[in-house]
Amino acid sequence: MLPLRTSRHLLTTSDRNTSMQQDSDRDRDRVYSQPLASVDRFVFDRQVAQVFPDMIQRSVPGYAAVISMSSVLASQYVQPKSLCYDLGCSLGATARSIQSGIQAQDCRIIAVDNSAAMIEQAVALAPAGNHTTPIDYVCADIADIGIENASLVTLNFTLQFIPLQQRGLLLQRIRRGLRPGGILILSEKIRFEDPEEERQQIEMHHAFKRANGYNELEISQKRSALENVLIPETLEQHQARLREAGFRRADLWFQCFNFISLVAHA
Repeated sequence: MLPLRTSRHLLTTSDRNTSMQQDSDRDRDRVYSQPLASVDRFVFDRQVAQVFPDMIQRSVPGYAAVISMSSVLASQYVQPKSLCYDLGCSLGATARSIQSGIQAQDCRIIAVDNSAAMIEQAVALAPAGNHTTPIDYVCADIADIGIENASLVTLNFTLQFIPLQQRGLLLQRIRRGLRPGGILILSEKIRFEDPEEERQQIEMHHAFKRANGYNELEISQKRSALENVLIPETLEQHQARLREAGFRRADLWFQCFNFISLVAHA
């Protein structure tokens, strides 16, 4: 009987591995893997939401560090009886990281995204059970969200998708809604004034993508899709706008190639 039981176990393991491989393949980013007659503007639709964790890990150098450090910053800056806002929350990775780091009592996290597909996935990914700090997932335009009684706000790779003329107004609203001592975490793709530095940084970013399995077709088509959708600015432009919005200082704490993160202090 032992060989029969062993063969059954092997069959079950094989089936399980096949199922896991199928799930892995389904979650793999292949959005731009086939030649397209015309490349549409990039949108955060259901197709992107399905593969977003894989897409952003393979596309944004240092993404995991930015997300994990949000937890550390939350442990230091979130104040009792305050709100935290994750604006442009996508699948809620930052919100959950903040949640794990909060040590203050009677806090709440408001996670906002205008993509219904993203919010739906974020809710599905939320861990079961009651957490000390709850997360409210809201499908809305972040321009329509009032910021109040906040000790921490995050804009992780979100501002770059906001029209240029609206960015200053958004930062001003955030600053007005922050408590004294509160912070904004602003993470962005940036550009460089020096043409040679810009070229080198873009090439290093593309090399990062190649190392993560993207081919030239995928890189090219994704770049075309993001043109005039994701509009990067220089580090100096971000820091100047934050000062104009009323932040005391904006410190660069992270950079990997042409991706950065700032902590702006109210």
